[in-house]
Amino acid sequence: MTKRRKPEQISTTDWEDVDSPPLTSRELAEMKPVRDAFPELAEYAARRKRGQRGRQKAPTKRPVTLRIDRDVLASYKATGPGWQTRINEVLRRGAKSL
Repeated sequence: MTKRRKPEQISTTDWEDVDSPPLTSRELAEMKPVRDAFPELAEYAARRKRGQRGRQKAPTKRPVTLRIDRDVLASYKATGPGWQTRINEVLRRGAKSL
């Protein structure tokens, strides 16, 4: 493993094949915080938590609590991803026949 060096200790020839060379003092001085450069992005990031999905454009589904027999639930989950969608399709067909 190589020893880490500060950017000022690295010669320019070491950075020839690197896509992002170290910033100069002038470039660092000209930098602005993200909230100043992109206020709409900073506002959005402040509202969202990491891993949280954004709002739906047009919410079409509603979360509910539904009691289903364990064996029925296990059989749907065993079919893999999309099991909730498959349950929804069966319920939709049943609702049409009411």
